[in-house]
Amino acid sequence: MCQEPSLWERVVAFHGHECLGLAIGMRVSEAALQALGSRRAPDEELFAIVENDSCAVDAIQFVTGCTLGKGNLFFRDYGRQVYSFGRRDNGQAVRVRLKPLGEDKEYSRLRERVQAGVASRDERERFADLGKAQQERFFGLALADVCQVEKIELTFPGKARIFASVACARCGERVMEPRARVRDGQIVCIPCSDEYQRRW
Repeated sequence: MCQEPSLWERVVAFHGHECLGLAIGMRVSEAALQALGSRRAPDEELFAIVENDSCAVDAIQFVTGCTLGKGNLFFRDYGRQVYSFGRRDNGQAVRVRLKPLGEDKEYSRLRERVQAGVASRDERERFADLGKAQQERFFGLALADVCQVEKIELTFPGKARIFASVACARCGERVMEPRARVRDGQIVCIPCSDEYQRRW
């Protein structure tokens, strides 16, 4: 008899590999859903604002149901481990910040070597072992030791809208009307617009 995969196993299958970033997204999602008294959003009941584009975001999408395609995941390129979540039905919102976990110097040194493509086989294996140990430690900690959650006042983003499409006069591809530009009196897509940017 087959055993149903755990939530973590399903998140890993969705993302493609195990890593600390994915574990972070899973714990952040748990903290947010718990604080909001909510569960996974089948539609736009919840929304998430993420401030980085790390592996954590894939876990957040899978666990909370907030996705780019549904229009309830908003990306702000601030490079911070900070995530805001809101419930549209009651107006509650929370901000979840990752608490500092302390840096493993050996792991950091090996990560640099692995990313630079100069790590030996032994170093890559040690790096993988240390990463696995970090994930296990991270999952073993209480949510309160991992995440700082605060209730916040937040202007809720609008729900997703479906816009009419227009054909680009240059490439012929369809473009969402609000993203279209005008160039030489013709409607064009952003890549074909060659927007003028003055450099100072």
